[in-house]
Amino acid sequence: MSQEDQFTFRRAQKADIKAVREMIQELADFERMSNGPELSEEDLIRDSGLDGEPEYCQIYVLIDNATNIIIGYAICFNSYSTWQGRSLFLEDIYVRPTHRKCGAGARIFREVSAIAVKLGCRRLDFHVLSWNPASEFYKSLGATNLTQTEDWHFYRVEEQQLNKLASELTTST
Repeated sequence: MSQEDQFTFRRAQKADIKAVREMIQELADFERMSNGPELSEEDLIRDSGLDGEPEYCQIYVLIDNATNIIIGYAICFNSYSTWQGRSLFLEDIYVRPTHRKCGAGARIFREVSAIAVKLGCRRLDFHVLSWNPASEFYKSLGATNLTQTEDWHFYRVEEQQLNKLASELTTST
């Protein structure tokens, strides 16, 4: 059976978000960050535009056609490179452990790549924890580890510091 027959990849619908939220927690548990996910199902519905609000991310699901069960997901959003223009950022890609090693992850990755191409993107960016064995999977699909090749370091400013920085701007004017 081909991957086309085995799986269905599509944009998530409201009814899918419960399963997506569960898998977000499974991924966090795997990444040893169980307390990380703070988003509710309602947040995901709102932020993906499923309730008519502006879309900040796109959520996709992979369904096992034999069982009609969601077995994986991807969350991505539009990004921009001042060197190459349009790009797509893959925030999460996840396949439930019971469906790994059967082409599900490769199918999601190829589908997201096709979305990037359709959007006119010149690249797909994503992060992988240094200890995650999926790094070899991504390399096998042609991904480049920028930490090794370009010595990039990624930073984050958390909400509390964002608020502090913003308040400093308003108090100084």
